[in-house]
Amino acid sequence: MNPLVLQWRKLKRQLADVKGYFDFDRRGNEIVRRTDFANCPRPVLLLYGFMATRRTFEVLERRLRRDNFCVWSINLGGLFDAFNTRGIDESAEKVRDKVERLYARYPSMGPLSIIGHSKGGLIGRYYVKRLGGDKRVKNLITLGCPHQGTPTAYIGIVTTGAFSKSVWQMTPMSPFIRRLKMGAFPRHVRFVSIYSKQDKVNPFPCCILEDQGTKNLFNVEVSGVTHREFVLKRSVYEVIRRELALGYGDPVPELSFATVRRLSPVR
Repeated sequence: MNPLVLQWRKLKRQLADVKGYFDFDRRGNEIVRRTDFANCPRPVLLLYGFMATRRTFEVLERRLRRDNFCVWSINLGGLFDAFNTRGIDESAEKVRDKVERLYARYPSMGPLSIIGHSKGGLIGRYYVKRLGGDKRVKNLITLGCPHQGTPTAYIGIVTTGAFSKSVWQMTPMSPFIRRLKMGAFPRHVRFVSIYSKQDKVNPFPCCILEDQGTKNLFNVEVSGVTHREFVLKRSVYEVIRRELALGYGDPVPELSFATVRRLSPVR
């Protein structure tokens, strides 16, 4: 078959995968606050991905609340003040400011855990590593996060590059990615990257954490999960719940399936 035809078909599949991730609803950040920060021993901050909104986490938030976590999120702004297109560093500064205001108002809040999907994981990583977030954060868990950059960002440059700084930052080994990887990640923060080889938006090995010679970085593979399904599938939630328990030193719940593989960070 003509190589150009094969490349075109591959590009069409990639575009379909990316399109399936987005939900262009400007009301996606209009959520009801349910968290009682005055009684919040296990706060969990959810950070959503590129061109997404807070509503992305609707299912995951409900599950975490049912397991007695204090769940909250931040409107990260961006396109139409709704879709997450701002620079990763800018968004991380917004996270830092919001977290500090909350802890100043509610000093009894427990240590923070962050769960970031896709670009949201890079925002969390930048906040913890570069903006002093390690003073607040105990666990950072990323879902399908392009720690090495992602080739899908090149598609994003064509479609949104004119108004989105972050899509340039997420290209493979961009200057931003290289700078973010420089220096050791804080050793007292447990850092877990959950990834899937069925993720076509941030394909393997984009989500793999590099080896820094420490014992607090982990790569965890889940099978049969697409990019959007990281925040929807019960099987992924069980892994998240297990990683939170390990981070807090709580009893570790058993997994009801055998589709997880834990790897050390790659060298």
